[in-house]
Amino acid sequence: MRPVEFAPELIIEAGQALQSIGRNITGFALRQKVGGGSPSRLKQVWDEYLGGLKDAKAEPVAELPVEVADEVATVTKALAERLSAFAVELNDKAVKAAERRVQEVARTAGEQRTQAERELSDAAQTVDDLEVKLDEATGQVETQQAKLDDLQTANQAQAVELAQLRERVNVTEQTAKAAEAQHTAELARMNAAIGADRARYQQEADQLRAELAEQKQASGTAASERDALRLEMVTTKASTESELRQALDTVALHRLGIDEANNMLAQIRDEMSASRNEAVKLKGQLELSENHITALLQTLKQREDLPAKKAPAKKALAPKI
Repeated sequence: MRPVEFAPELIIEAGQALQSIGRNITGFALRQKVGGGSPSRLKQVWDEYLGGLKDAKAEPVAELPVEVADEVATVTKALAERLSAFAVELNDKAVKAAERRVQEVARTAGEQRTQAERELSDAAQTVDDLEVKLDEATGQVETQQAKLDDLQTANQAQAVELAQLRERVNVTEQTAKAAEAQHTAELARMNAAIGADRARYQQEADQLRAELAEQKQASGTAASERDALRLEMVTTKASTESELRQALDTVALHRLGIDEANNMLAQIRDEMSASRNEAVKLKGQLELSENHITALLQTLKQREDLPAKKAPAKKALAPKI
């Protein structure tokens, strides 16, 4: 069971304070005075307190004169009509205020949702553009890779040619050595011829060495171009992946904004439902007040009828005296 938040003594003191300033004592007035609690329970405690006072002071009460009773009935009826009109007016203002608030919140939420959808559409377009750029970069990387493969193929072909040239140089040197060994015995007789042959062989060797140096230089240039292409490919891929991650983060933020707008709309709907429930409770209390006033009017009417019924009995007893 939920513990009582406010003691009965505190509620009675609040009711007495309201009574001292001439204010009507209702559940909501007591709740405002004590600072919380259920209006129905607060009114119940106050009514029990008033009932105890009536029991303690149960004494004969003089009946109201007919004119006073009629005036009380008229005032009570007017008071009931004013209370009913006030309750209707209060309920109408509360409902209209709640509807205006809901409309304003719904309009704001709709604008926020529209803005978020626009931003989400822009982000999606950015993602599409980045994907197109990524495809273009991938195509460029593939093209550069094809070029690199061609350069590697050419480099391999140059290496084969270089090996063939080296083989030719080795064969030439071996042939020269063999020829030199073969013609050692004829050196004296073939001095002039050998000198000419050596000059020719030396010239061919110099030419082959020059071709070998050119092939080495071409191979170094191809390796430098290959390294540059690889560096450009890695840089392009890293930049594209960074832009794609930023676009995805932007999309996630916009989705979070839409979720927050939906949560706010749900909270406003809950508040509106609570306001309607409070209005229903107020209407019920007003109906109870009207029933109470009707009961008082019936009691006053019964008291007015009692003297009229007793009067003939007194006249009948007069002759016996």
